[in-house]
Amino acid sequence: MRRSLVAANWKMNGSREFAEAFFKALDLKGANGDVVFCPPFPYLPLVGELVESSGYDNAGLGAQNVSEQEAGAFTGEVSVAMLKDLAVRYVIVGHSERRSLYHEDSALVATKFRAAREAGLVPILCVGETLEEREASQALDVIGAQLDAVSELVGSDCWNGAVIAYEPVWAIGTGKTATPEEAQAVHEFIRSRLGAAGPQVQILYGGSVKAANAASLFEQPDIDGALVGGASLDAAEFAEICRAA
Repeated sequence: MRRSLVAANWKMNGSREFAEAFFKALDLKGANGDVVFCPPFPYLPLVGELVESSGYDNAGLGAQNVSEQEAGAFTGEVSVAMLKDLAVRYVIVGHSERRSLYHEDSALVATKFRAAREAGLVPILCVGETLEEREASQALDVIGAQLDAVSELVGSDCWNGAVIAYEPVWAIGTGKTATPEEAQAVHEFIRSRLGAAGPQVQILYGGSVKAANAASLFEQPDIDGALVGGASLDAAEFAEICRAA
């Protein structure tokens, strides 16, 4: 049986004061699944310490991005080895904001996925369609191509030990969300695309998840948790989402 997983993506938000106050307020009693915190790079050491001292055995540390390069003259980049030095276990690759704002295509995302997996990190691969693609009935084609870019580069066993996050791009930060049934249909498609590994892979929903809609999403058979953006900046709200999972 798949465990639930809720990942907090703080994006470019936070400070030392914020992180300390967040974990002081965070109460994960009743949350039985795995929880991952993905702060901005400068706060990984601090949040790692706060996670360790939280007393929640199933909490882990994640990064929001990683370079596909091992080392070298790549100013501003962070390698998988550096993340491992900081006891990072998970890393988000292919987030829609990286794809749209920084023009990361599926080929680059696939190389980042490969780098993370080869280093023993758990990649959280983000896939999803824009509003225009959904309205043109292209959503599954787009998502299928994003998945295929990874499997064609890394191999058919690439999904073992990985996590997938479905992000309907039109629902991120807009307050809109796919209905539970719409989200389930895409999750079911993704799972079928993963081959033999499909039944074991955790597939998260990542489109404006809040405490108010989390339970109805998590009731769906192929939704194993969430990649949470804005709501992960509120300790009480995030804890409610974790309990719902």
